[in-house]
Amino acid sequence: MPKYKLIYDREACIGVAACEAVSKLLWKMNEDDNKADLLEAKKNEETGKWERIIETEEEIYDANESVAVCPVEIIQIEEIKE
Repeated sequence: MPKYKLIYDREACIGVAACEAVSKLLWKMNEDDNKADLLEAKKNEETGKWERIIETEEEIYDANESVAVCPVEIIQIEEIKE
């Protein structure tokens, strides 16, 4: 099964919480600034975006749902080529 990278531009988040509504596995709203946190993610210092490797079918499904519901389109999925 291929691996994917979930990429999230946290700075552009407007706090709608749609991502968390479709996936508590991947997202949690941060009460301090009302933006979503991508769980188990690392910040890419070059791009300033948060990234998480997703491998399971459940994670891939939830990631696709997150992309679909984000009103500002700041969540992306990229296949990792090995």
